[in-house]
Amino acid sequence: MKIRLTLLALALPVFSFSQSKNLRFEKQMIAYESYESVGIIDVDKDGIPDLVSGSYWYKGPKFLERQLIGQVKRFGEYYEDFSTIPMDVNGDGKMDFITGGWFEGKLIWKENPGNTSEWKEHLIAETGNIETTRGWDIDGDGTLEIVPNTPRKPLAFYKWVAPNQFEKYEVFETQGHGLGYGDINGDGWGDFVSSFGWYEAPADLRSGEWTFHPTFNLGDTSVPIIVTDLNGDELNDLIVGMGHNYGLYWMEQKRDTEGTISFVKHEIDPYHAQYHVLEWIDLDGDGKNELITGKRYRAHNGKDPGEMDEIGLYYFEWDGKTFVKNVISYGPFGEGKGTGLYFSTGDLNGDKKIDIAVAGKDGLAVFFQK
Repeated sequence: MKIRLTLLALALPVFSFSQSKNLRFEKQMIAYESYESVGIIDVDKDGIPDLVSGSYWYKGPKFLERQLIGQVKRFGEYYEDFSTIPMDVNGDGKMDFITGGWFEGKLIWKENPGNTSEWKEHLIAETGNIETTRGWDIDGDGTLEIVPNTPRKPLAFYKWVAPNQFEKYEVFETQGHGLGYGDINGDGWGDFVSSFGWYEAPADLRSGEWTFHPTFNLGDTSVPIIVTDLNGDELNDLIVGMGHNYGLYWMEQKRDTEGTISFVKHEIDPYHAQYHVLEWIDLDGDGKNELITGKRYRAHNGKDPGEMDEIGLYYFEWDGKTFVKNVISYGPFGEGKGTGLYFSTGDLNGDKKIDIAVAGKDGLAVFFQK
């Protein structure tokens, strides 16, 4: 295993804030349950997106009717449901979903019965404590591989190989709190990123050795960590939230004359806390992505720095040099809306605009783009 040490440089912060001017959103509360994950899935195959969150699915496009999926186990303030990744696991043409949780440490999928019956739970793997889970197409075959973030436990991904079957591929002996995926070194292969550093993909994903680069140690960061070329220099940068502290920033990739990779840290928003989940999508259809994120409400049940601050959901526009913060929702509990661990975006009402479905301990809501 080759290890290359580099330094994390600091840059002076440049950031700006504004109220949302170009994009407007209308909030609709769906439920006051405290599940922290929501997925957009056409559950009943009527061509209209539905919402799946916790123990229920909500029929679109109004989301007023709900149907029980099955009771989710509760541990204190947490429900054991930390992601909602759509996938037809058994190949029957009905969309199932993949989830898992911290307390039981199991990666599971729940089977869509196609009727009003409860959804059967199936074990994929016992992984240890799951912070949350994401899906990325790692081998380029058009199907998502499933990657649980298991802090201080092994990093591995699970490949769907046949109905009801997954194969496990080990990446490295440990990972941190936080997980991202993208091509760091520009070799055409996607690499993994955690708070401990990045993991360079081998040419042979099945049997090759991943190389760990402890280039940084970032603390308890977001899932995902976004990998993208922000400044157009053909080097992929990182967008990172602090999941259990104050701060949102981007890290500019640099190369020295020998090609050694390092990163320069730039602040985006040092004033708000619990940036636990990020999404990087084109909200307004102009061909450029925006960053959507917000405060995970009661991430550690009120014990983290900034947890008692007001709650917000935001989108940030990148102007080529810095990020401009736009407020979607902000205020005290019951007025502002924060995030949980996994939210989803898509056209929920057929108007060809991207909407935001967001769950959390402060309830489930949809923000329809107007």
